[in-house]
Amino acid sequence: MTVTLATLTQQTGLAVLDHLEQSVRITVVDGLHAQGDLIVIPHSVVAASVALLSDLHWQPIPPEGVELLRGAAGGNPHTLVADPGTCRWTTRVSDADGLAIGMFEASAAVYLLHPEHGGTGCAPGTYVVRRQREHEGRRSRLVAD
Repeated sequence: MTVTLATLTQQTGLAVLDHLEQSVRITVVDGLHAQGDLIVIPHSVVAASVALLSDLHWQPIPPEGVELLRGAAGGNPHTLVADPGTCRWTTRVSDADGLAIGMFEASAAVYLLHPEHGGTGCAPGTYVVRRQREHEGRRSRLVAD
């Protein structure tokens, strides 16, 4: 099934800004990709620095999705959405770099939806969701979306 921005917003009830093309097909990626101030990384890439905590608790992704991060100053949310029973999420992770928001496991394609950026898809797998940071000389700061 082809997932478009229109079908994704209808399915979830989440809105995107009017300037985004609703008929665009959402591409599903099986590797590292970014959406604004978030970066989605296959767990295998960062397994040496990101681990699940011993008191792990997975939560299924509900039909309306799970808000992963809200933009700077109360801005727009990045929401993880999935078909029922295909994805679970946890914030119980340890990250040596201190950037991880959480981790998700998906048995089917799942999507990140953002009002300004539209949608991006993740192929089945286990992913770490991190904040992005940018460097300026010796200093670094979190990317503000």
